[in-house]
Amino acid sequence: MTNLGIGLIGYAFMGAAHSQAWRNAPRFFDLPLHPDLNVLCGRNAEAVQAAATKLGWTETETDWRKLLGRDDIQLVDVCTPGDSHAEIAIAALEAGKHVLCEKPLANTVAEAEAMAAAAARASARGIRSMVGFTYRRVPAIGLARKLVAEGKIGTIRHVRAQYLQDWIADPEAPLSWRLDKEKAGSGALGDIGAHIVDLTQYITGDRITEVSGQLETFVKERPVAAEHSGLAGTAGAERGPVTVDDAAIFLARFGEGALGVFEATRFATGRKNAIRIEINGSRGSLAFDFEDMNLLHYYDATEPADTAGFRRILATEPVHPYVAAWWPPGHLLGYEHGFTHQVVDLITAIAEGTDPSPSFADGLQVQRVLAAVEDSSASRQWQEIPG
Repeated sequence: MTNLGIGLIGYAFMGAAHSQAWRNAPRFFDLPLHPDLNVLCGRNAEAVQAAATKLGWTETETDWRKLLGRDDIQLVDVCTPGDSHAEIAIAALEAGKHVLCEKPLANTVAEAEAMAAAAARASARGIRSMVGFTYRRVPAIGLARKLVAEGKIGTIRHVRAQYLQDWIADPEAPLSWRLDKEKAGSGALGDIGAHIVDLTQYITGDRITEVSGQLETFVKERPVAAEHSGLAGTAGAERGPVTVDDAAIFLARFGEGALGVFEATRFATGRKNAIRIEINGSRGSLAFDFEDMNLLHYYDATEPADTAGFRRILATEPVHPYVAAWWPPGHLLGYEHGFTHQVVDLITAIAEGTDPSPSFADGLQVQRVLAAVEDSSASRQWQEIPG
């Protein structure tokens, strides 16, 4: 078996999730290439060394440019804030490295366009790229997509999607890079709203063509975190501006006629990671909530009225996507499994010489939806999605 040298840039929340996936994938799935956790990269030498020891990486670098020059790296995994995605990913592709880039693809449409163009050029040379919309790899989501494709719910009429969190509901929660537009690009809209844009389009096989949206920032200033202020403790007396949205809502039209309602917020008190999707069609409906991620609810409108009702499907059977490699039926999967499935799909595509999905072009399309929502909020008018 040929080895695939991995270089991961970033070692915080996403870096840890990706690290576990690279470690676990070859232990549960029969892969055509074996991922070697060769290099972990981060700016702070001491911190990145501690993370490498904890997460299972062999070596470290503090300069991502040096990572691209290493012969023992064939794939670069980008888990940095959005402001560096374009520079790193484009440079990696031009250096002949396969690339996995966290979502959203970029901070602007222009950056995403440049990344998609670089990916297309690289693909012609056999270099592959993928954007990390990991929730696609939840077995129940894969099942939902299959049922739609098979026509089980008929013509789609309505799409409802929410991504609800409460992690900054406390107005004294300190500033982080996710609340800085220069680093993050947007707030709830891009950080979590991007996921439900991608998921609904993935499940339905249809694309959003027009949006009307509204953004809101409820808490305009927050304490500056100690590592930025130089003060001890979690946060100091200094306060700084929040430059991204706290919540986003928008209406949408899909290309084949469905209407959509979307909500993304980090102020839904009591909701930790609720991704709720319901799709209503002419022959039935599907409903999913990530906080109960092993379940898909399916309503078959063709059944007799006296027995009709939502059916609870526990998506843990070997016939469900990815599940055969794991545990017996009913032994539930968790958040981390989606990242492992992502690694499996990416490595398989690289070995087969095919472009994996979601592509940078898919990431660009989501970026255009996000930008249109932002433009709509500013103009208070409907916005069409180009392309």
